[in-house]
Amino acid sequence: MTKGHQVEEESSPSTEAMEPEPAPAPDAGSAEPQGGAVAEEDLAGETGHLQSEFDALNDRHLRLAAEFTNFRRRAEHEMTEAWGRAQADFLRRFLDVLDDLQRVSALDPSDEAVSLQTVVDGIDLVERKFTRALEEASVEGVDPSPGDPFDPATMEAVMLVVSSSPEDDDTVDQVFQKGYRFRSHLVRAARVSVRKNE
Repeated sequence: MTKGHQVEEESSPSTEAMEPEPAPAPDAGSAEPQGGAVAEEDLAGETGHLQSEFDALNDRHLRLAAEFTNFRRRAEHEMTEAWGRAQADFLRRFLDVLDDLQRVSALDPSDEAVSLQTVVDGIDLVERKFTRALEEASVEGVDPSPGDPFDPATMEAVMLVVSSSPEDDDTVDQVFQKGYRFRSHLVRAARVSVRKNE
């Protein structure tokens, strides 16, 4: 009986030794701060990267805007200079004509060598030079003839003339003043009288 009691006492410590010890509970709070810190670092790094890209793009945009502004100002300046040169070249064509006019106007009528024919020839020379200068500047005359159809795009009717013939309706009767066209632009319309059949 004593032996059995000893067996029971010996067996009881072995059963206690076989029971597994409870594992320590994982500290859930300690894992979350580590993951959150990593996420915050990644977010901060991504934000910094995006900010640097934004700054670079913004700097590029400002530089392009400044370059475009400089280009526009330069182009406007060049256009102004080109327009000024064109006007100077256009004016230069008429300086010879002005010189001839001044020479004619400087003639002394009391001089026996100056005749009416001399003045007329001088004026005729000035007119030819002036016409040639206009042609060189791409200026064309609008000079309709009597009987031509009236064209309101290039002519201005300053008078109506009654016509008995239906064929003469809306035709030019008389030209009072020539018109002029500079390339594709009408500078001045020709002034004419127009026949109207009634």
